[in-house]
Amino acid sequence: MFGIYLKRELSRRKKAALVIAMGLALGIALVITVNSVSAGMQQAQEKVLKSLYGLGTDMTVTKAQTAPSGNASDRPKFDFDAKSSGSKEQSSDRVMTQGGQTLKSSLVTEVAAQKGVSSAVGSLSLNVVKVNGSFTQGKAKSSTSNSQGGPGGQGGGTGAPQVQGGGASFDVNSYSVAGVDVSHQELGPLATSKITTGKTFTAAQSSSKVAVLSKSYAKENKYKVGSTLKISGKKYKVIGIATPDSSESTTDVYLPLKQAQTLGDAKNKVTTIYVKATDSKQIATVKTTIQKNISGTTVTTSADLADTVSGSLSTASNLATNVGKWLSIAVLVAAFLVAALLTSSAVSRRVREFGTLKALGWPSRKVTRQVVGESIVNGLLGGALGIALGLGAAYTVTAISPKLTAELGSTGGNGGGMGGPGGGPGGQAASAAKNTIDIALSAPVSVTTIALAVGLAVTGGLIAGAMGGWRASRMRPADALRSVS
Repeated sequence: MFGIYLKRELSRRKKAALVIAMGLALGIALVITVNSVSAGMQQAQEKVLKSLYGLGTDMTVTKAQTAPSGNASDRPKFDFDAKSSGSKEQSSDRVMTQGGQTLKSSLVTEVAAQKGVSSAVGSLSLNVVKVNGSFTQGKAKSSTSNSQGGPGGQGGGTGAPQVQGGGASFDVNSYSVAGVDVSHQELGPLATSKITTGKTFTAAQSSSKVAVLSKSYAKENKYKVGSTLKISGKKYKVIGIATPDSSESTTDVYLPLKQAQTLGDAKNKVTTIYVKATDSKQIATVKTTIQKNISGTTVTTSADLADTVSGSLSTASNLATNVGKWLSIAVLVAAFLVAALLTSSAVSRRVREFGTLKALGWPSRKVTRQVVGESIVNGLLGGALGIALGLGAAYTVTAISPKLTAELGSTGGNGGGMGGPGGGPGGQAASAAKNTIDIALSAPVSVTTIALAVGLAVTGGLIAGAMGGWRASRMRPADALRSVS
């Protein structure tokens, strides 16, 4: 009886049911769109942060760079033989540590022993400036000049020799080098990359002269597996090509940590200690513990680094989080209110019907159940339409994939930060004001979001049904008689 009556009443009031359903659908669709875009923002931010620190890394330990002492010994210096002929090319490399002051390698063990730390790995960040080219010697040529002699007439002579031609042509190139602890590659700069050609380091290669190159650097300089890379007079065999999981990684060359320490004249030194916590919820506590027990170091977490992300990605994320969510809540509340008012209005127009049903013996709870049932069906219909609209909007955003810009600044200018060489505040970007990354936005829709939409649809139907049912339950059979004209 309930189902038959419900179907008949809904078919009789198709327009009213559709208006209520569409109101709920718009609110639910907006909620789905905002939630999916917010999820896309979060994924984009995670992608940015993954380009700055190793997978599984919760924090890094560094030491802030000191102010320049005025000593010129730290400046790049290149020595060439200016007397060489132009037929011989000259080359010189300047290797410098990058990313703050160096730390003793023994600190890695000390950090790993702290409470709440699961593992710790050291890395050395280097920057290599390579200058190569050749000199061309000039040629001295003498010129003959005529000058007027004494009173007896004219005389001739030879002028001073003049150097013609000559000069120099040199090319300057810089690239980043990361020293990798080959025994613990699950943390550190190489953890964010995947070996696509060749192979990665083995534990037995801690002292071997081998190298892994980034795909972009290898392509630009025409290196391949088996090629020889020469740095500061030392030759390294290329054993693998690495493709970063995030295309924004800027590390060019990976070497075993011991080789990097020898190359940078930094024996038993590291610039960054990558730390993984035992519990991701205790990262702040672990940070405090390390700072308290190991003085003079700077501990940077992914949350600290996220605060340095600015640009259109940060702006859009704030809009989606603040304005978007509040707007969706406001629209949803308005949709619920409109549905409740329309349902209550529809009940008012059915005075004769409900009054007659009560005169025939229907109790108030049965009348209320009828109104609530109709409202829930309207809510479910609105939920289905809202899910369809929301999925369509999310698909459109993903298909368009608008580009957002993330600008990465340093974490307070401490010279440290997460990421190691060139990846972010702890690498080459530390010397620059900002590093810009372009991210394509997507709008993934999760099962949780769909479940939320269904819940909102049912909730909207219950709210509208409760108001309409309360109005219907207060009607008396006499009301039906008064409505008869």
